[in-house]
Amino acid sequence: MIDPSKPDLEESVNVTEAHERVVRGAAAASRESKLKENGAEPVSLWVLMLCAVPLLAAGWTLGKAGSLFSYKDITREGYVRVIPDDGEADQLPPVDYLTASIKKGAKVYSKCVGCHGPDGKGDGASYPSLAGSEWVNGEHERLAMVILNGLTGPTSTGKTFGVMPSQAAGLNGEDLSHLMNFVRHSFGNSAADVVTKEMGVAALDISSKRAKAGAPVTGEELNADHKKNLPGDPIDPKMMVDPITLEPAEAK
Repeated sequence: MIDPSKPDLEESVNVTEAHERVVRGAAAASRESKLKENGAEPVSLWVLMLCAVPLLAAGWTLGKAGSLFSYKDITREGYVRVIPDDGEADQLPPVDYLTASIKKGAKVYSKCVGCHGPDGKGDGASYPSLAGSEWVNGEHERLAMVILNGLTGPTSTGKTFGVMPSQAAGLNGEDLSHLMNFVRHSFGNSAADVVTKEMGVAALDISSKRAKAGAPVTGEELNADHKKNLPGDPIDPKMMVDPITLEPAEAK
């Protein structure tokens, strides 16, 4: 069947006239306005001009503001912050030694949280509790040796957990003393004394001179060789000190 919309070149159709009709149709289509996609239309020049007006007005206003934004006019000439002659401008009020040491020890304890937990109770299966432990609340040389060397075998309760690795890496005498004070006065523990920096340094020396230096300690060794307090002069836990340096606060 022949499509009537298409010319049959074999019949008596004027080919030239057919081509002219095609050309005229294409010309008419080219004159039609093209529809653009939403959001692709160019911004009108009038819109840009309208936006420029308030910007120009704002610039003119700021330029005529005079001393509105002038540093010299809003700041008193020669004004400086007065610093006390005794250098106490940034000095924090003193606190007692034990409070300051516990606060520093809490930061050191952050690397122990993964095993003993934030409440110091461990998990009862792989990690022991520090709350109420005889080795925590008793003579502090035992606790120092456990921290510095790790522990293998039964704990003070007689229960055996996994081998505790040494925590001595990056731990100096001062940090050790603060960590011990934090543990011995947290989680319900209430030791009768405090560990000083001097005692922490002594603990490092004692640990290095063990017969099995570098190996985890056992309960037998702790009770036989380290059931005593670390050497060093005791300190009053209520002595007022600088909270940053822990140096004794000067009497006013």
